[in-house]
Amino acid sequence: MPTSIKDECAIVGIGQTEFSKFSGRSELQVTLECVEAAIADAGIERSDIDGMVTLSIDGSDEIAVMRGLGSQELKFFSRVPHGIGGAMSLVHQAVMAISSGMCKTVLGYRALNGCSGNQPKASAVGGPLSTDQVHWGWYNPYGFSDPTSWVAMFTQRYMHEYGATAESLAEIALTMRKHAVNNPNAMFYDKPITSEDYFNSPFIAEPLRFYDCCMEADGGAAFVITSTERAKDLPHAPAVVRGVAQGAAADQEVMTSFYRDSITHLPEYDLVAKQCYEQSGLSADDIDAAVLYDAFTSIVLYQLESFGFCKRGEAHDFVKGGTLGLDGRLPCNTNGGQLSEAHLQGINGITEAVRIIRGTSVNQPKKNDHVLATSGFGVPSSAMILGQSR
Repeated sequence: MPTSIKDECAIVGIGQTEFSKFSGRSELQVTLECVEAAIADAGIERSDIDGMVTLSIDGSDEIAVMRGLGSQELKFFSRVPHGIGGAMSLVHQAVMAISSGMCKTVLGYRALNGCSGNQPKASAVGGPLSTDQVHWGWYNPYGFSDPTSWVAMFTQRYMHEYGATAESLAEIALTMRKHAVNNPNAMFYDKPITSEDYFNSPFIAEPLRFYDCCMEADGGAAFVITSTERAKDLPHAPAVVRGVAQGAAADQEVMTSFYRDSITHLPEYDLVAKQCYEQSGLSADDIDAAVLYDAFTSIVLYQLESFGFCKRGEAHDFVKGGTLGLDGRLPCNTNGGQLSEAHLQGINGITEAVRIIRGTSVNQPKKNDHVLATSGFGVPSSAMILGQSR
């Protein structure tokens, strides 16, 4: 049994459906479409899948998915809580299962009719009848009743303490949309916005404007992961997992954590970053591109600081001047991200990170030795670093 998960596993297949406001299909059908695409992309048989991972809030039961695929046995199955924060935890669970010998090939997926169907309610972030409802009960009477209002509080304080302005948020929104304009899979494909569009858009929860916020989507994405040894015999160059981690920090609440001494940074990202860098032996200087969770523009600022691309309080200056564009220091969210490709609760960040490693992104960075991909904000979170096979 390995003492480190570094380079033990690789993502060898990815698949997704179209992203839209109305899929016209059941969530299970959408799930089966994306997982079948991932299996085909990996060049394996359905029966090779002996493990499955998804989020606890996913509506498609792994047993129903297994039955839909026609596979007969499943040796490992796991569901990760905390919704958006669990996206990269799916890889984390799969890597541990394979590295420990519990199974050989794991399928991860997330699919939902997030726009046309029954959208997840706040009470579902941590699970039905979650204890999260207890601390939310203190905030709801004051208007803090949804993620936009919660993030607006963090953002307002960050801007106050560090002198950040709306220009930095605009830079992020415009960059993500620029990438999506070139991406035929994106909900905002060929739909550019200008700086004037951004500043003329209404506030949703000040200081967050319309273009600072993602839009819910229908769709699904999936991945197949196996050992790096087995990956050598499969069609695509493997995206090797150099590091993957999850973490919950002190005074953690789900989506709020307003009682911390400071709300101008998210220490769960610090914890996850530390683990990823220690496992991989890498640092921020080694990361060539990133897929950062961006359901709201301001959350990108927190992550850039936690993962060491700049010092605390400096991200709002760091992003200016094209830093996150294809010609910048850190090409970011080359698919358009959650803001402009689709809000699929982070799972499409996995598929895009793999494409960057393969060299097949529609907005391919010039350098792609290592890619960082992260999960959602303000909750127990997760992240991974993928690298080229040696």
